[in-house]
Amino acid sequence: MEELEITTKEEITFAGDLPNNAHRSPIWASFEEGDRSRLVQIPSYGAARISHMWAFLKEGFDQIMLEGVKHTHYVALYTVAFHFCNLPRSRFVLPKLRYASERPGAYALYQLLLQYFNSWLKVLREDTWLPIAGSVAIDSHARRTAVTVLRIGVGEVHNRGDTINRILAYLNRHGVQHWRAEGGKDMYPVYTLAFVQWKAILFDDLQAKTDRLVGAALGLVRRECNGERIDHSVVKEIVGSFVSLGLDDADVRKALLDICKEHLEFTVALAVRKYSEPSSEVIFTENKFSKFLREVDERLQEEENRIARDFDPDIRIQLLDGWQVPAPAYLLKEFPRLLLHGKLEDLRRLYAISVRTHWKLDQLRTQFGEHAKEAGMSVVSRLIGEGTGGADGLDLGKYVDALFEVHQKYSKIVAECLMGDVGFRTSLGKACRNFVNCNDATGPSDTKPAELLANYADRLLRRKDKTADDGNLESSLHRLGVLFTCIEDKDIFWEIYSMRLAKRLVYGFSVSDEAEMRMVSKMKEVCGVEYTNKMERMIIAVNVSKDITDQFNRNLERDTGDLGVNFSIMIFGANCWSPRPPNTGFVIPPEILSTAELTTSYLNRKYILVTSSYQMAVLLQYNTCDTLTLDELIAATAINKDILIKALLPIVKSQILVSQTTDQYDLNPNFKQKKTRVNLYQPTQVETQVASTEVLKAVSEERKHVIQAAIVRTMKAQKTMKSQALIEEVISQLSQRFVPNVSDVKKAIDVLLERDYIERTEGAPDTFAYIV
Repeated sequence: MEELEITTKEEITFAGDLPNNAHRSPIWASFEEGDRSRLVQIPSYGAARISHMWAFLKEGFDQIMLEGVKHTHYVALYTVAFHFCNLPRSRFVLPKLRYASERPGAYALYQLLLQYFNSWLKVLREDTWLPIAGSVAIDSHARRTAVTVLRIGVGEVHNRGDTINRILAYLNRHGVQHWRAEGGKDMYPVYTLAFVQWKAILFDDLQAKTDRLVGAALGLVRRECNGERIDHSVVKEIVGSFVSLGLDDADVRKALLDICKEHLEFTVALAVRKYSEPSSEVIFTENKFSKFLREVDERLQEEENRIARDFDPDIRIQLLDGWQVPAPAYLLKEFPRLLLHGKLEDLRRLYAISVRTHWKLDQLRTQFGEHAKEAGMSVVSRLIGEGTGGADGLDLGKYVDALFEVHQKYSKIVAECLMGDVGFRTSLGKACRNFVNCNDATGPSDTKPAELLANYADRLLRRKDKTADDGNLESSLHRLGVLFTCIEDKDIFWEIYSMRLAKRLVYGFSVSDEAEMRMVSKMKEVCGVEYTNKMERMIIAVNVSKDITDQFNRNLERDTGDLGVNFSIMIFGANCWSPRPPNTGFVIPPEILSTAELTTSYLNRKYILVTSSYQMAVLLQYNTCDTLTLDELIAATAINKDILIKALLPIVKSQILVSQTTDQYDLNPNFKQKKTRVNLYQPTQVETQVASTEVLKAVSEERKHVIQAAIVRTMKAQKTMKSQALIEEVISQLSQRFVPNVSDVKKAIDVLLERDYIERTEGAPDTFAYIV
């Protein structure tokens, strides 16, 4: 018995007669397209020796390498390969090899194919590649030849290897796939095997010895940087060839960029960078910063165009990685100046340079936020300095407009010059929250920021507001809505705004229900339905009350005629109207219960006095006497002394009462006014500015319940959570409405532990569990 030895890493031997192929007539000579009757000559393991089957396949592969294969030949080759892979074990002398013993026919065919590829590639190297490698001079002809050989070589491996791969599809499915699943990572599908051997025999040898391929690519890049026109398709094909050689052993279908990075990316990046760096002398000799930015931007744009044109998008070779901008300290210094003077085009270029080169973006974002914060602080300080009453006399309209303009200015810069960068948007949001919640107008007060905006909203939505008359109500509401998003303690704003809203609705001061609903809708967009639910129900309740009153008056007039009575009633629900009566023992005079007007009868001319309830109670005391002391007024009305003094100020200022002696007020018999109607109701500081202590007390109580509800809601969903994770989750949930303190969250957890909503996990004291 003769033996055929296959020289590979793992040896396998199969038995059979080995005829001399030189004396055997070629099988392919008897095949013609369409001659299906001759297919009986296809060898099979039952009628031919193994060596005859391989000779048939080898001759077919040679035909593919030369001119391709016809359909009839393709079917014949596929059939022979199928039979070869299924040869029985009895046809082989098997060594102790796992791959060989399990699928001996497939393994033998794989090793013979490996020999075939090696022989073919060695012939190709001797005929075409070695003359290039032996050339000492790296001239343009050598580079062009190397590029041509690379393009042709990769193309041949791709086309010829793909055809052979399809013919040996059975080998891939039932041989290679099984071997790789068993851990044979050095076993490749036929198509991949062709590239592996091509890289090992041809590419690595030529590239290591001559560096011709990278040299060719660098030569083209240098020529283009020098202003010459080049064939970009050549560069693109070179890069594609390098990508084709990168293989992942774990997944042969996935292309890697390791070969491209190793041989091409770094070297080309260095060459390109040399041509891309602008001269730093522009800064110091000409001192024209705009020109410097323009030059840098143009150079980088050229490189982006080259990458997009010459390199496949999937490659994503970052040729600009590591590119250093000249004089970085100077750029950081100039950035605030560009913001100050509104150099939008220069800002756009500087940002584009930073993004392309990954340079100092975090520092630029920090500078941007600080600059926006300083701008907001300074504009408020300037407003207070221009006024006469300091922070107390601040014009709310100008205050809101100034803050909104700062916000819009920097928002425009982010959108147009900084390409809507998320980091810059975050810095701007943080800066806006800083200058809205803490400036010279708000001071250190926790309630002042919300109070200023709530007072502006109240003035804006009142019936006789000039802003509303001018038709700018929607614009003003938009500005208010933007600043509302910057308030940190939105629950305090809700507390103040809802009280102002209640007064406008009850007393009929609201400019319109539509305007009120638009403002509520803006708050709903930021804080959700729960935040505005009660406000919406308040507006609906007023409208329903009006409808009921109108219907009652129509029915009354129809049944009994006009009685001359102005009847109006409002029906509210206590769950959405939560009035907080003032903490005072105010005694309502009986006259208020019987009349709605307060007129003078002691003067020659009648005057109608428009007063608050406190002022009306004070003036009614003078029906029985002309002089009263402060203590007597306090005793008669039971009004708090501080509130009473502030209620008396407008009355004394209008000279209805005169105070010539301390704490004594006399009725003025010589009072005169041009107008018959005298408005004494000038909201005092106590009425226009909600007492900080009362608001904070109410909000503090409300926050306790909100935090506890958030904890229970979270624990019900998660069942068990660690202490730190629970605190972070609760803060995240409530941050849209207010930012709770960690200490408040811990106190709420302790309360829920006592009330048996949650419990500590046994053995893990920092873990809580929900009690069902």
